[in-house]
Amino acid sequence: MSLVARYAGVALAMATTLTATTAFGELGRGDRYSGAAWATRSPVLAQHGMVATEQPLASELAIGILKKGGSAVDAAIAANAAIGLMQPVLNGIGGDLFAIVWDPKTKSLYGYNGSGRSPMGRDLAKLTSEVTAAWAKAGEPIKPHIPPVGSLPVTVPGTVDAWFALHDRFGKLPIADDLAPAISYANNGFPVTQLIAHYWKGNLAAFEKSKALIEELDNARATYLVNGHTPAEGEIFRNPDLAHTLAQIAKGGRDVFYKGAIAHTIDAYFKRIGGDLRYADFAAHRGEWVQPLSVNYHGYDVYELPPNGQGAAVLQMLQILKGFDLKKMGAGSADTLTAMLEAKRLVYEDLAKWYADPAFVKVPIKQLLSDSYAAERRRLIDLHHANREFGPGEPKLNDGDTIYLTAADKDGMMVSLIQSNYRGMGSGLVADHLGFMFQDRGELYSLDAKAANVYASGKRPFHTIIPAFVMRDGQPFMSFGLMGGDMQPQGHVQVLTDIIDFGMGVQEAGDAARWRHFGGSEPTGEPSTGIGTVEMESGFDPAVKAELARRGYKITAGSGNFGGYQAIMWDPKNRVYWGASEMRKDGEAIGY
Repeated sequence: MSLVARYAGVALAMATTLTATTAFGELGRGDRYSGAAWATRSPVLAQHGMVATEQPLASELAIGILKKGGSAVDAAIAANAAIGLMQPVLNGIGGDLFAIVWDPKTKSLYGYNGSGRSPMGRDLAKLTSEVTAAWAKAGEPIKPHIPPVGSLPVTVPGTVDAWFALHDRFGKLPIADDLAPAISYANNGFPVTQLIAHYWKGNLAAFEKSKALIEELDNARATYLVNGHTPAEGEIFRNPDLAHTLAQIAKGGRDVFYKGAIAHTIDAYFKRIGGDLRYADFAAHRGEWVQPLSVNYHGYDVYELPPNGQGAAVLQMLQILKGFDLKKMGAGSADTLTAMLEAKRLVYEDLAKWYADPAFVKVPIKQLLSDSYAAERRRLIDLHHANREFGPGEPKLNDGDTIYLTAADKDGMMVSLIQSNYRGMGSGLVADHLGFMFQDRGELYSLDAKAANVYASGKRPFHTIIPAFVMRDGQPFMSFGLMGGDMQPQGHVQVLTDIIDFGMGVQEAGDAARWRHFGGSEPTGEPSTGIGTVEMESGFDPAVKAELARRGYKITAGSGNFGGYQAIMWDPKNRVYWGASEMRKDGEAIGY
């Protein structure tokens, strides 16, 4: 399995395996009498506002923010704060955040990169030595890879800064109002949902299994266990420490987190456990506004954020796929899947070589997204069989585990927001009485001194989380995302082709069967394994799977790690929002 792919589902997979259903004799699901027979439900329609998240309570409270007069950004912040409490196995204020906002006043898209940096007091040589020592202390073989837990993969969390940057520009309510629902739920409790209870149990078991790599685990146990066990489905969970932390942020602003009492508590904690992050790293943190990248795919302008994230991989794949008539080939056909799989494999070789923090390396994005480069790479695809080995291209350099949510308001503002701790719950580290876990995003640095994504002090790691936005004829068409490590670009392309090429609706595109390819080169330095492995959900025709195997692919059953999709589509004619929520998660879309 791909190292980057080990995301929200990875810590779970270390301890347990997802089960598809519980059998009830011979009884199966009922029939649908409109729309696609295999779709789980109809899209949600509303005129005044819409929120789609992975947590029904978060969707509901965000709608309350909209009804109170808040903007889509206010609603998104409120939902994100609540999900950090309610789904700590995927995200929280110890992680990073990226967003794309459509502002109807300026008729423009705005991107925000809210990713944090590595400790300024630790260089590559020191990290390499610490990595070796950590593996040795744990009694494990020495690997040229940053451990997935403990202090070594922790980078400065960028979420709180991103909240305030977005709010300062687009918020309407006081940010204290946005955070109030999450604070209330943290104090008073909420019932844990089905899938999250499953993830929670797997994550804590994985931490116990890897505890030799974690400097301190008692705080995590105290924060996330209820009477010594992880909360079961329907059990009430409270987090008064997080309520207090969010209340401090609501009152004192972003600087209380990066320069005030919270930052000092974090500094003292990392000094106590022997970690490298310091107060100065937090005080120096700033996210940045970035210009979204785009390509036109069959009349739709698809937007993603530039590196250090992997959003450009979506655009590279679409550029290659423009040269195939997917509509004629048919949804789910062997030829369509071959074209998509080979495009994915080609692009991920480029991703592994070129994608990194642009403050440290020159990323040739213009060339990577060009029509001429796409045509050059497309010529390497043979629909009759899988290419045994792809390497990265050489564009001509002439000129120089995650949650996704989306919100829209009555004025037409739409927000595409994604936030994550990276691998499952994160590092296993919880600072004293703060109520949140630090991300392990720094696992994604390479230790190869020649790599673009090599670790350096004060550098942002390669990032997997990517929000997306689609425009059509100068108007917003869809705000969407699909979380899940390196599944994200693969999933974005599958959803987009389902809608644009195959005419599916916004909910049907999320419910359609998905595939996921593993085995390409990694931005962390691991080499390609050749053709790799393709996981496929049960909705694909067995004959198609057999044909793909004949063409050289190793086909396996789905393990459950196919991402989490939410979307809001805008109908400018009737002025109606169409919302969709991932059937594979616990969430829902709500409108009013």
